[in-house]
Amino acid sequence: MAAVITARTVVAFRATAVSGGPARSASVPREEEEGAFDWLDQWYPFAPVCDLDPGAPHGKTVLGLSVVAWYDRGAGERRVFEDACLHRLAPLSEGRIDKGRLQCVYHGWCFDGAGACAFIPQAPALGPPVHESRRACVASYPCVVQNNILWFYPRADPEYKDVLRRKRPPYIKEIDDPSFVTAYGIRDLCYGYDILAENLMDPSHVPYAHKGLIRQMRRAEDPGRVEHDREGGGPIKLKIEEASIDGFLASWERGHWKFMAPCTFHSSGTSQQPKPGKKKAPRFMLVVFCIPVGPGRSRLIWAFPRNFGVWLDMVVPRWVYHIAQNRVLDSDAYILHVEERKFSAMGLENWQSRCYVPASSDAMILAFRSWFRKHSKNQIGWATPQPARLPPTATKDRLMERYWSHVAQCASCSAALRAMRAAEAASVAAVGFLAVARESALLASSPARRAVLACAAVLCFAASRWLASFIQRNFFFQDYSHAYK
Repeated sequence: MAAVITARTVVAFRATAVSGGPARSASVPREEEEGAFDWLDQWYPFAPVCDLDPGAPHGKTVLGLSVVAWYDRGAGERRVFEDACLHRLAPLSEGRIDKGRLQCVYHGWCFDGAGACAFIPQAPALGPPVHESRRACVASYPCVVQNNILWFYPRADPEYKDVLRRKRPPYIKEIDDPSFVTAYGIRDLCYGYDILAENLMDPSHVPYAHKGLIRQMRRAEDPGRVEHDREGGGPIKLKIEEASIDGFLASWERGHWKFMAPCTFHSSGTSQQPKPGKKKAPRFMLVVFCIPVGPGRSRLIWAFPRNFGVWLDMVVPRWVYHIAQNRVLDSDAYILHVEERKFSAMGLENWQSRCYVPASSDAMILAFRSWFRKHSKNQIGWATPQPARLPPTATKDRLMERYWSHVAQCASCSAALRAMRAAEAASVAAVGFLAVARESALLASSPARRAVLACAAVLCFAASRWLASFIQRNFFFQDYSHAYK
């Protein structure tokens, strides 16, 4: 995967070293504009709308903040609240939507679309209207659906109610273009925001970390090269055109990459010459959203707009795409998890003096690290207090676990898992039924029928075992070994 945004001034490249260390890295863009990045004055993606069941609340952690999204049928709008009932701080994401209100299932308190408490079952009808107290209200965050993604703004104070008039989430026009189709996905990852962003901005790791999983585009010839490897890696000419507190813009031989801080990173789209009789050239874009969850935890939302093969999305469900896409995320999960702990041990302030990044293919990594250091002091501005240390190093089965990190959040994969489990149960039941039928007195006199039933029972048993293996590998866990790729 790879990187990008817009800024003010075209900048010169120079090698920089921190803490007096030697200049060991490739040239880094030097921004002329100083300033601290305000992490709370940003819009954050919650989830693709296609993965948000309007009949139930959905809870997530974003920027260290526990929030719940639900659909207010009365207003026809989605809401984002703090995920805590003010009665006893029970999670509202475990509740239900009752009569168009969000109900806490611990004691039945109900909240309207503005976050006001509308009903307290334990309060006498003729007693004081305790539900009208401000202490009973839940924090409601500004939110908007854009590009078929629910976004929210992490400040609930009244002065931010109309923040949309001043500032909107980043907009990708191709996603809303009717000639494009877009496949969405979401997954939680066991490494932090900066590691995720850096990895997505690194195109040169693709043929190695994701060998055989991502189709490689042909690279331009490298004059003078006499040694070639099986993976087909080669120089990638990346150049940072603009950089500022808002992100950066990078150019390469096939277009541009844009980083819009803090979450959005997308390509300008790879395209070819239009075929005879076609007005538009085939175009494919990579759009990713890097979401800080907590120390050592992040969330990735991806969207792949394209204007060709549109009919495929009418017959191929999303979960089919997600099998391969999750495999890609698995293939470097352990590498990045370990890398983050090494960065933490050495201190991110020493990143540039310890990491040797001399190639032009590292330009976006350097630009991101420069932005993160210059405007955020290598730290995320969490909305709530967070532990200073990273979680302990996890085992591979935890790092590549798919159910809670993806399947439970994905409507398509959840539906596919339910259907496959039902089919598995049906095939096991069929084995039992056929075994009983084969031995029944009614069919005992017919060897041919018994043979047919025996074959059918074997096929059903084989189908049940194959389904069980398929479910485990694609919806729960499958190990990944680079040595045998």
